[in-house]
Amino acid sequence: MHASNGRGAPGDVDPGQQPERLQDCRRCGLWRDATQAVARQGGRSARIMLVGEQPGDKEDLAGQPFVGPAGALLDRALQAAGVPRKAVYVTNAVKHFKWQARGKRRMHKTPAQREIEACHYWLEDELREIRPRVVVALGATALHSVMQAKAMALTPVLGQTLEHDGLAVIPTYHPSFALRAPDPEARQRAFEAIVHALGQAARL
Repeated sequence: MHASNGRGAPGDVDPGQQPERLQDCRRCGLWRDATQAVARQGGRSARIMLVGEQPGDKEDLAGQPFVGPAGALLDRALQAAGVPRKAVYVTNAVKHFKWQARGKRRMHKTPAQREIEACHYWLEDELREIRPRVVVALGATALHSVMQAKAMALTPVLGQTLEHDGLAVIPTYHPSFALRAPDPEARQRAFEAIVHALGQAARL
């Protein structure tokens, strides 16, 4: 692994590429600095799809979504909402870990719009295959990808049931937001918002 410099060999990024395998994707440059692409997780019969932003450090190494601290909080929220994790389909809007070096640590870096758009190829494929009844968009990046709306703000639509292409979409905070909130009260409010969205999805 190496610190990202945003450059690669000529021709190693192809926004128009239509790969059959996720690990072969070169639609944007994030694959260069990631350990691997992180695939989805869940059964094809799932009626609730959870869409996060991107893999984190632990997810990048394990090759599975939501296995780090944010995943542990998501598991707690699902339990509080009475939704078994095995009953939901979990994926990310962006499939490779985007990071920047800070000492020896790899720190999360928010994906650029072009990277979100490049990776929407995979999310569209998942939506066609799974055909969920409701999507819970975990955070602003997920909301932009699911709704295909660049300028849509998360806060004004938190917990609402939106509609996109015949699909019910419920926006809420990403679990990492609940972990990073500055004080215990803010963290608890964010956690409760996630639980509420998951319960709302289950009722739908």
